[in-house]
Amino acid sequence: MDTSFPVIVERPFVDPSLDLEAEIDRLKRERNAVILSHYYQDSEIQDLADFVGDSLGLSQQAAKTDADVIAFCGVHFMAETAKILSPGKTVVMPDADAGCSLADRCPADVFAKWLEQYPGHTVVSYINTTAAIKAQSDLICTSSNAVKIVESIPADQPVVFAPDRHLGAWVEKQTGREMVKWPGFCVVHEQFTARKLIKLKTAHPNAEIIAHPECEQSVLQLADYIGSTTGLIKHVETSSKTTFIVATEMGVMHQMQRLRPDATLIGAPPDSGCECATCPYMRLNTLEKLYLCLKNLTPQIELDEELRKRALLPVQRMLEISA
Repeated sequence: MDTSFPVIVERPFVDPSLDLEAEIDRLKRERNAVILSHYYQDSEIQDLADFVGDSLGLSQQAAKTDADVIAFCGVHFMAETAKILSPGKTVVMPDADAGCSLADRCPADVFAKWLEQYPGHTVVSYINTTAAIKAQSDLICTSSNAVKIVESIPADQPVVFAPDRHLGAWVEKQTGREMVKWPGFCVVHEQFTARKLIKLKTAHPNAEIIAHPECEQSVLQLADYIGSTTGLIKHVETSSKTTFIVATEMGVMHQMQRLRPDATLIGAPPDSGCECATCPYMRLNTLEKLYLCLKNLTPQIELDEELRKRALLPVQRMLEISA
């Protein structure tokens, strides 16, 4: 998928007289399914999901259930991760074209060729990668544990970090350790700029700027708090501040507002002419598509078993280190 172009969300034809929420609930019970929603999904999907969260956390929660079916409302690599952790469960997603600008811009064959330049390096890959990239990695990390994972590697051991160059740069700054970085980025977080943040902060001087580490360094330098998606939500929940400028995908605001109804949340505008930072690939998922995927059990995520096992190993290593 070429993630450099806008994505038009097509809503499939479903009988408009159907009560979609009721039908989804019925199918969920009939299929013994669990519905997962990433924080970047539309609020209507978040509200009917069994679990709302970050990608790895959702896959771990689903693995602990006795569900036969996992319906993952997120993007493709997330559903793959669920299949890696739950090989015996049927994993479906509403739209198989819901990709990720980070994962899709790091093709497995190109990555393998690129790694040939760095023999002897420990390969640390962000969770936002395909199963094929995970299978080529020594360790996986999330935005919340990336620093701890890199710090666990002996200081004299060279490191390759993929695929997000901004997260990698932030980890370098936190650890004081230089790494070889794959030049990838998130199309949402890449578009936040220091110029627009300064303008917003001038208009709202009492606001706290919070940002995801996938943002550029110039943006992170202005942030009062930097953290993973879950970390940002927890920070808003517990902060004594009442106004926040949020530099990440706008879907997180739904949970933030639910936890802090008294808070004023101001979305940092991207440098794209649009005043809202939304991931077009996440928004390919709709209630209609969720209904159809539970009804037909398609699109399904299938992984070669040998590949799945190789992809599982660096995930297990990460979980052991971050326990």
